Amino acid sequence: MYYVYILLSEKDQRTYVGYTHNIQERLARHNSGSVMATKHRRPFKIFYTEEFETMTEAKDRELWWKSTSGRRKLKELFKGKEDGILR
Repeated sequence: MYYVYILLSEKDQRTYVGYTHNIQERLARHNSGSVMATKHRRPFKIFYTEEFETMTEAKDRELWWKSTSGRRKLKELFKGKEDGILR
């Protein structure tokens, strides 16, 4: 299984989107500073995940989350978190 994950920086409240086959290991790498792209924004918590059968599906979905449509949906998810309901 592969996962698309959205991390939320507790430092600046911004998100990071990626994919992996092991979410907990990947989160640990982000929080340890091993990932150059997120090193300065630690610590992170998992905000949202999706599961896929293949790496290709996960990569495609990661790209969608990084698109204009995906970012629009992410804003909706944030709104849901604010009122206690994940949409």
